[in-house]
Amino acid sequence: MAGAKNHQFHILPPSIWPLFGAMAALVLASGGIMWMHSMPSANLVFFAGVAGVLITFFGWWSDVIREAHAGDHTPIVQLHLRYGMILFIASEVMFFVGWFWAWFDFSLFPSTAEAVGGQWPPKGMEVLNAWEFPLLNTLILLLSGCTVTWAHHGLLHNERGGAMKGLWGLIGVGANDTVKKGLWLTIILGLIFSCIQAYEYAHAPFPFKAASEGGSSYGGAFFMATGFHGFHVLVGTIFLIVNLVRVYKGHFTPRQHFGFEAAAWYWHFVDVVWLFLFASIYVWGGWGAPVHAG
Repeated sequence: MAGAKNHQFHILPPSIWPLFGAMAALVLASGGIMWMHSMPSANLVFFAGVAGVLITFFGWWSDVIREAHAGDHTPIVQLHLRYGMILFIASEVMFFVGWFWAWFDFSLFPSTAEAVGGQWPPKGMEVLNAWEFPLLNTLILLLSGCTVTWAHHGLLHNERGGAMKGLWGLIGVGANDTVKKGLWLTIILGLIFSCIQAYEYAHAPFPFKAASEGGSSYGGAFFMATGFHGFHVLVGTIFLIVNLVRVYKGHFTPRQHFGFEAAAWYWHFVDVVWLFLFASIYVWGGWGAPVHAG
């Protein structure tokens, strides 16, 4: 029969979101450049771009969710969605490779950077104690990796209990609902991590400034690497919150839950990156330098 579908692929209808998203990204980038050059109305242009990008996220992903409910996500489509997420995480890995490269370049070849003063960390600089808040945040992220895996396990085995009294009951969590419990715990741990890192930044003994302004390459490399990781933690937390809302709406089944799986993969990626940051920047990068006592 003419027009009959004889394949498992999903042919997408025309969508405004690719064009709208590209224009929003252009406005955002233009606003950022204008802001760097202190041009008038730069902040308005920048935040207009941010709003456009957020609208694109919401609209495009809403379409993807509707396609899943309509049965368009066949096994082969789900496989390709997984390939896409794997490639996205691979690109994120290479993003962090750049910051690690800068860190090790400064630390292993300090004489080549005039601002470093021939040693690493720079002479007279105090560093953060790796065995206080950084170690605590490491344990928090490792625990959060366990809780999100617990939630994934519960989803795969369809572990959903009836009504439960107490705190869990107030937020609609059943006695055996490990999916919601695991997601709630992971989100709380992620927020605690962000709060601790914000406190750490506020009390850091070195500034995020250029060497010409009283800063150092150490501070720049430290804040860029750990700061971008902190941003990824916030993004991952939002990702998990969206999935928690979808769990409450009953969007996932043991056989079809790619959105949840993608969030879990992303969170594990964030965990692994932090382990490398903790070992290379906090422990090895500050070795032999005076520790800040604040």
